[in-house]
Amino acid sequence: MTEITERLNVVREKIREASERVGRNPEDISIVAVTKNVGAEDISEAVRAGVIILGENRVQEARAKFSELGSDIEGNKVSWHLVGHLQRNKVRQALEIFDLIHSLDSWKLACEIEKVSEKLNIITECLLEINVTGKTTRIGVEPENALALARDISTLDRVKLRGVMSIAPVVEDPSGARPYFRMTREICEKIADAGLFHPGKKIHLSMGMTHDYEVAVEEGATMVRIGTGIFGPRLRKAVL
Repeated sequence: MTEITERLNVVREKIREASERVGRNPEDISIVAVTKNVGAEDISEAVRAGVIILGENRVQEARAKFSELGSDIEGNKVSWHLVGHLQRNKVRQALEIFDLIHSLDSWKLACEIEKVSEKLNIITECLLEINVTGKTTRIGVEPENALALARDISTLDRVKLRGVMSIAPVVEDPSGARPYFRMTREICEKIADAGLFHPGKKIHLSMGMTHDYEVAVEEGATMVRIGTGIFGPRLRKAVL
């Protein structure tokens, strides 16, 4: 058994344990393997171990990997998700790669995604990124503005919201992230109650990373974004 497989098994077991603590089905939680600075060989190894969702932070890095690996890796179908910030000038490149954008955070970005999606004749599924930290320097829509932005996005034809995403502050004790995850879930519930998500589709709650994903699962996450927990410490630049 490889180190990546061993780490992945640990993550799965911890998700199972966290799910059971709150009476959830662990099969309802998807692992997004964050492949920032991870080379093609390790990505392929993770896919062989059962990873089916690959998360990338940067469009440019993702393009190189997608060009080499595609969405069928050694006979295994994978889905690519953008979990990092999306610049408006990179939207077309992103939409050619990613099945889900986790980081829709503004009306201007939504309009650009709508325009490019129209040109490509596609529907683009996104998550609304919420800035739950209270810091204006962080990316994401402010909690008090999330419902209004979701309502505006719901008027678009090509952009469909599938849920929300947040990044909790890094704290020494992972339980300290709980209020931020709870806030994210409550915002998601408000948007759902308003009927603003893509009808007929599962609602995604993307929250939790390597240091706090167990708490995120306890608070309702349906997607956890795990990088180091699967691939270990990584170099600054991937070797493809």
